[in-house]
Amino acid sequence: MNSATVTALSTADWAVMACYFAFVIGIGVVLRRSVSSSDDFLLSGRSMPAWVSALAFLSANLGAQEVIGMGASGAKYGIATSHFYWIGAVPAMLFVGLFMMPFYYGSKARSVPEYLRLRFDEKTRGLNAVSFAVMTVFSSGISMYAMGKLFNLLLGWNLDVAMLASAGIVLAYTLLGGLTSAIYNEVLQFFLIVFGFAPLVWLGLRDVGGWSGLTAKLQTVATSQGFASDAWVRSWHHMGTAAANPVGVEWFGLVAGLGFVLSFGYWCTDFLVVQRAMAAESMTAARRTPVIAAFPKMLFPFLVILPGMLAIAMTASGGNVIPPKFDAAGKPLLDALGRTVLDFDLATPALLVKYFPAGMLGLGLTALLASFMSGMAGNVTAFNTVVTYDLYQGYVNKTASDRHYLNVARLTTVIGILVSIAAAYIAAAFNNIMDVLQLVFAFVNAPLFATFALGMFWKRTTGHGAFSGLLAGTLAAAVHHGLSLPAGAVAGVKGGYLGAVVHYPSELAQTFWTAILAWSTCFVVTAAVSLMTAPKPEAELRGLVLGLTPKPNDEDVSWWQRPTTLAIVVVACLVGLNVVFW
Repeated sequence: MNSATVTALSTADWAVMACYFAFVIGIGVVLRRSVSSSDDFLLSGRSMPAWVSALAFLSANLGAQEVIGMGASGAKYGIATSHFYWIGAVPAMLFVGLFMMPFYYGSKARSVPEYLRLRFDEKTRGLNAVSFAVMTVFSSGISMYAMGKLFNLLLGWNLDVAMLASAGIVLAYTLLGGLTSAIYNEVLQFFLIVFGFAPLVWLGLRDVGGWSGLTAKLQTVATSQGFASDAWVRSWHHMGTAAANPVGVEWFGLVAGLGFVLSFGYWCTDFLVVQRAMAAESMTAARRTPVIAAFPKMLFPFLVILPGMLAIAMTASGGNVIPPKFDAAGKPLLDALGRTVLDFDLATPALLVKYFPAGMLGLGLTALLASFMSGMAGNVTAFNTVVTYDLYQGYVNKTASDRHYLNVARLTTVIGILVSIAAAYIAAAFNNIMDVLQLVFAFVNAPLFATFALGMFWKRTTGHGAFSGLLAGTLAAAVHHGLSLPAGAVAGVKGGYLGAVVHYPSELAQTFWTAILAWSTCFVVTAAVSLMTAPKPEAELRGLVLGLTPKPNDEDVSWWQRPTTLAIVVVACLVGLNVVFW
């Protein structure tokens, strides 16, 4: 496959995609009748069963940047990419369900920034609302770029036209049904991903000779880049030093940067996913939501990472599955070290084109399109909630009618889509969209988790401390990123714009340490300023802080359905997976 390749879709492929689009729009049309207030449009009326909110909780993170980006990371880093799931997601999902959801759900806050207002003060809420709004449109833009690029590759569409067309589809069904429409489409997307990618993995593994055949082919990939022959198929074995593994980070940077700061920062504080749990029908359902979602989350590496590993193995064996990136003159791009820059984001789409026949290709492309639209709609629904409630109602018009806020929410949805288009062009500078997404999280979510950790579990934390810490943590991330540069990169969007003082072996290593520094700075500054300022009276902190909040009562469900029991089973499975792929 090269830059000139255009895939001819059959009538069956178009029919599958058309049925999906009709179903998506149909959901929005049906649900529009039940959207009569801003609460219906933005919060789903807190009426979702636990299994629905759990699949939505998982799928909100399963956008195009996850499906395509994890495939790209699988090709670039191998099975070590599983760390994004087994230490970079599941532990934090359990933590937010068991320990943080009682504060979110019990406080009746409509958003994460609103919880910050209740716990701290108005300025902390405002800072987080602005930074979160920026982050969501960046993430939405990444999804838009990924799918625009897919249309460009497979159908030969102009990239600009492709992004605008895909944005229009998302805008249509989000405007119609709001958050409820997004949630039900996320559930649909979950099953599309499973049924669309399971055959792809099976066909690829069969072609290379199973896991043993894949392992043998990946030895060439590893040794050609100066690593041990099994570096692409061992998750922990080579994490002793940064230079010994393709991720370019040692175990401490991985555990602290990804497993703690970035992971807990995202799953515990990002309103995009927390919003799904907050839409659950009860406190017990809200707590079970992330825990139930952890079960399929553990298995998704086999659906989204393995295609990338298969693609790089075949490319190294002469199959040329992953194409290079091309410059404006049509020549392959070279990095600062003179190596050809492979377009890792095309690893999974290229494998779909290679293996899927007519009809099946339509299903695979529909799964990718569903992941794009789900991820983008998830970001947009979180964006419009925060902008409508926390920024517009909070600072512009506090006394308008509910109908007015509903109209503002719909207008904000349109604005979010438009700003996302601009953000899509920034993503084009990276050859792995997961790298830029993790960098955005390092700036926004990493310091925010320090604020939440102190705020929820230390009643002495003050509003002045939280605001100062958030600001200091974000600035620390910017300074570190500006003074550091990953191998093979030039100063610019990848860092070094303040001077390349520190060099990292990979973009992920740079991101992990950016997140560690941001979290540490926020934690220290928040604690120091809190000790020097007056805290809120305990009466104002009830339901918001540990020790002043009633413990959740799960007596309404059987013991085997309780969040704690489910979490114990998840931990046992998680340990087993890490041991098997050590």
